[in-house]
Amino acid sequence: METEIELKFFVFPEFVDTIIDKISGAKVIEQSCLNLGNIYFDTPEQHLRKHDTGLRIRRFNDERIQTLKTAGRVVAGLHQRPEYNADHDSDIPNVYLHPSDAWPDDIALEDLQQQLSPLFSTNFVRQQWLVAMPDGSEIELAFDQGEVISGDKTTPICEVELELKSGQTDALFTLARDLCSSGGMRLGNQSKAAKGYRLAMDTPADSVKPLTLVRTESSDSVETCFVNSLEHALSHWHYHEQIYIDTQDKLALQEIRIAIAFLRQIFLVFGEMVPKRASELLRQELKWLEEELHWLDESEHLEYLIEEKGHVLRKLDARKFLVASLKESAEALPTTDAMMKLLMSARYCGLLLDLSRWILTRDWQPFLDDKKRQVLQESIDSHSGILLDRTWEALDSAFSTENQLLPVDYFKQKMRLRRNLMTGTCFALIYDEERRKGFRLPWLDLLQGIGDLMSLEPLRSRVQLLEDEEEKEQLERWLLRQERSILHAMEQTRRAGLEYPPYWQ
Repeated sequence: METEIELKFFVFPEFVDTIIDKISGAKVIEQSCLNLGNIYFDTPEQHLRKHDTGLRIRRFNDERIQTLKTAGRVVAGLHQRPEYNADHDSDIPNVYLHPSDAWPDDIALEDLQQQLSPLFSTNFVRQQWLVAMPDGSEIELAFDQGEVISGDKTTPICEVELELKSGQTDALFTLARDLCSSGGMRLGNQSKAAKGYRLAMDTPADSVKPLTLVRTESSDSVETCFVNSLEHALSHWHYHEQIYIDTQDKLALQEIRIAIAFLRQIFLVFGEMVPKRASELLRQELKWLEEELHWLDESEHLEYLIEEKGHVLRKLDARKFLVASLKESAEALPTTDAMMKLLMSARYCGLLLDLSRWILTRDWQPFLDDKKRQVLQESIDSHSGILLDRTWEALDSAFSTENQLLPVDYFKQKMRLRRNLMTGTCFALIYDEERRKGFRLPWLDLLQGIGDLMSLEPLRSRVQLLEDEEEKEQLERWLLRQERSILHAMEQTRRAGLEYPPYWQ
């Protein structure tokens, strides 16, 4: 058995020129170009797929190799997956070529052998270079271009893979950082096999999902909770990045923005345990990227007002003018092409690479003193209550019933409320579910209420654009009614949130 450790990137065909240019000064041990054909197998019920296991036969020249890949781990594009390789002489799979204990426990090999059939294939040209790094590590750099085939359906392959053949994982990131410095690379979590299954099953693009709670257990150490939270955020980010690439759905971009905000909150929450100077550069870049996506809130509000030809504005005489003006503002926001360019930019890719490397190599540890090192090994159960108390104190002060909050006050508190709720995302699962949901619900509703209030702002800024005084007064009255209705509901929600006992106390 070998454990494959590699980084995958999606690129454009012309990126091969960048590769040749970048490695021109490197020590290349070997170089080759191969035509690779691969057949992937599974049962009619996709038993292997359900176990995150893959079986293929690869053909090149007159040789065949059968490979069994078992469940692995992916963090920000770094794939770590055990695999078993065996020489073969046929395009018909032979499950007995691999150790019996390599297969999932509930698989009967005799039945599996009878049920396996070809599901899809991949054919591509692989240009590869074995590169010797300055630290002595050896990395196989591959550029693959071809297609995935299932019946009469195809989807293109254009990828770069960096596989660590020997040496240190850090060397992978060093080479990847150099390659991405010109842009045109996007870290990929979707393997060729995943593309093939999607093509074969005619599976639609994944759907947008809200950020879920981190699967933290009370016995986890502080450091384990910290790492799991970071990886959880990255997984959410990558999942929605692929959805945006496939669908251009701005809701997927919103979820990326939420993942970025969650990462920033994780660094803040654990700031006393993991020194902030250890993550300073990462936090600066995360702030930059979150600001690049700041326009999404405005887009969401404009789309709400415009949808169904401004149905929400149907009682306003100036509806036609307002919808046209709102559409003009929406069209001035960043385009899909601009967002695609961002996702393929050197700075964006570099941030994900740096964040992944930081997590995998535990780059915060050199900044720890003995006391902090000890704290990180303590149970999260003994620290989570303290961290949540600090969050609660901030909310209790900002939303106290002694304060009469106007829309502008709520706007100022929106990001604080969102991020404080994210504190609970790190370790809320270790507490009682009913109490947790009861506490979080009114605050989530309040966050939605702030969004509803903000959706009125594009109209408020257009009052003075109306030349007809009656239309102007009508819009002002409508805005006032809407605002009062929302604020009344929010006041009830705010009181409910403050009265509900904290679930961790």
